[in-house]
Amino acid sequence: MILISFALQVVAIGMTHQFRPRAQDDHFGFGWEMGRIGRSLAMGQGFSNPYGDSTGPTAWEPPLYPLLTGGVFRIFGVYTAASAWVLLTINSFLNALTCIPVFLIARKFLGEKLALWSAWIWALLPYEMYWAVHWVFDTTFSPFFLSLIIWLSLELAERGGWKKWAWFGALWGMLALSNPSTLSFLPFSGLWVWHQRHKRGLPSFKPAVLAAAIFFLCITPWLVRNHHVFGRWVFIRDDFGMQLRLGNGPYADGMWRAYLQPNLNVEEFAAFRRLGELAYAERCRQLAFAWIRQNPARFALNSLKRFFYFWGGVPKDTNSLAWMDWRNSLFLASSVLALWGLGRAIRKKKPGAGLFLWLVLSYPAIYYFVYPHARYRHPIEPELLILGVYLISEASSRPKNSPLDNGPPQRPQ
Repeated sequence: MILISFALQVVAIGMTHQFRPRAQDDHFGFGWEMGRIGRSLAMGQGFSNPYGDSTGPTAWEPPLYPLLTGGVFRIFGVYTAASAWVLLTINSFLNALTCIPVFLIARKFLGEKLALWSAWIWALLPYEMYWAVHWVFDTTFSPFFLSLIIWLSLELAERGGWKKWAWFGALWGMLALSNPSTLSFLPFSGLWVWHQRHKRGLPSFKPAVLAAAIFFLCITPWLVRNHHVFGRWVFIRDDFGMQLRLGNGPYADGMWRAYLQPNLNVEEFAAFRRLGELAYAERCRQLAFAWIRQNPARFALNSLKRFFYFWGGVPKDTNSLAWMDWRNSLFLASSVLALWGLGRAIRKKKPGAGLFLWLVLSYPAIYYFVYPHARYRHPIEPELLILGVYLISEASSRPKNSPLDNGPPQRPQ
C-alpha cells in the first residue's frame, strides 16, 4: 500500500512538472517563507530572512521544515530542480507513510476490514496526494505526526507503558516544531487520555509528567535560541500578528488579503525591514485588534464566513454565488460526511469518538478568527476520512428489511 501510494505520487511529480523551479518573484513560490529561510541556511546566513534581502534572524516560521529545506539546498543546490525533486519526494513518502496511522486508528475505531478500506482510500485518493506533490512546504508533516498522536492517545486510554508515554511527548514536540497551530489540541488530547484512564483505574500522573518533560525537552532548544537572538521569549513562531491582520481590517470579507504580505507589498516590506520582525508583527496585531474593536459586527460576520469556508472550501470571489464550483462541492461533501459520521459515532458511543470531537472543535478554531485556506484542513484529513468511511459503512450495513428501507408497514388485508 505504501509503495503503491509513494510510486503514484512520484509519477505525478514528474507528469505535472512540479519539480521545475518557479522563477517568478525570485523563486518565492518555491517554499515561500520556508524556502527563503532554507536558502539563508544553505548560504551560511543562519535561520533568517523570511522575505530575503537581509532582514535578520527570524522566528517567522517553525524550524523543522526550513531546516530540512536548508539541508537539501546545501546538498542539491538552492532553488534547483534536484532540490525540488528531493523535497517533493520526501513529502510524498511521508504522505504514503500516513497509511500506517490511518490503518491503526481505523482498526481501533472501525475494525480490521474498514481499516484496510480507510488506508487504501488514503493511499490512492488524488486529493490526499495533492499537497505532497504540489507544495514544497510542511503540509504532509502535520497529518503524519498528528495521526500518530491520535493513535497513541487511543492506545494510552486503554493501556500503555512508559515507552508509549515517552513517544506521546516526543511526537507532540516534533509536531509543535513543524506546525504549532496544532497545539490547540494538545491539552484536550492529554485530558481525554487522563479521563479514560481514570475511568479504568489506570495511573496517569507520573507517565504524563514524563511525556510533558520530553515535550519541553524537544522545544526548549528552539525557545532558548529565540531568546538569544531576540532578547525576549518567543514561543516557536512570531507571525501571528500579521496573520491576524491579513484576515481582519478594512475591506476584509472573511478571506485572505494577500496583497498585504511583505513579499507582495513594497510598503509592508519596507516596514518589516525598518521596524524589525517582532515590532512589525506587534504593529500588525495592534492594527487588527483596533479594527476588530471598531467593527465587532463585521468581525462576527467574517468569522461566520470563515467557519463555512474552512469546511466548505474557500471561494475565489465572495461577491458571487459562482464560487460554489465542483471542487468546493466535493470539499464540502467530504466535510459533511465526516461531521455526520462524527455525530453518529458520538450517539453510538464509539470508543474514541470524544477524542475526534475535541480534535474537530479545537484545531480549526483559530482559523475562524484569522483566515481560512484549503490546506489548513489537511492536518486532520486522516481523521475526517476515517469518520466518512464510518458513516458510509453504517449506511451500507443497515438491515434491508428495516422500516427505513421498505417504507411504512402495509395494512393487513
